[in-house]
Amino acid sequence: MEALALPVIEPSVAAGVQIFVATEAHYRHADRICSLIARAAAARGTGIAKRQPAYIRGKMAEGKAVIALSLQQEVAGFCYIETWDHGKYAANSGLIVAPQFRRMGLARRIKRQAFELSRERYPNAKLFGITTSLPVMKINSELGYKPVTFSELTSDNIFWQGCQSCPNYDVLTRMKRKMCLCTGMLYDPEAES
Repeated sequence: MEALALPVIEPSVAAGVQIFVATEAHYRHADRICSLIARAAAARGTGIAKRQPAYIRGKMAEGKAVIALSLQQEVAGFCYIETWDHGKYAANSGLIVAPQFRRMGLARRIKRQAFELSRERYPNAKLFGITTSLPVMKINSELGYKPVTFSELTSDNIFWQGCQSCPNYDVLTRMKRKMCLCTGMLYDPEAES
């Protein structure tokens, strides 16, 4: 499938950081993105699913990722789209902002672009996420997500296997995937109609 060519969003905002739909031209940034994700997960002590550079490059090739770059072509942030249950559900995952680019509203801009890309690619999908991050919960709320029980999220086992790298995975399994320390949030396009 051909990558979508969405326009650059707000190029003059946030210290010259530009946001793009990632393509094969951004493959060289995959190692740095994986490193940022791993360091953020370690610093937070929570489970951001660990990904390999090949996986990130795959998302770029499919046109299912958003990348933020400084004018010097330094990775400022990233997010990608996952789909579950044959496109019935979609998630914006791996949202990361490099430390030197934080507190500029960049996470909000990246998440909004990933949300818009998800809505364009999967207009009927329910968009969801699980998080322990209050800033991410606030951004999701601004986009129209509502807190929900885990039973309203995908039942796809592959999604839940991504939680295995989280130190709270034992809570999730003890609770039979009905609850954890994360908050489930869902955007239902039918409810917005």
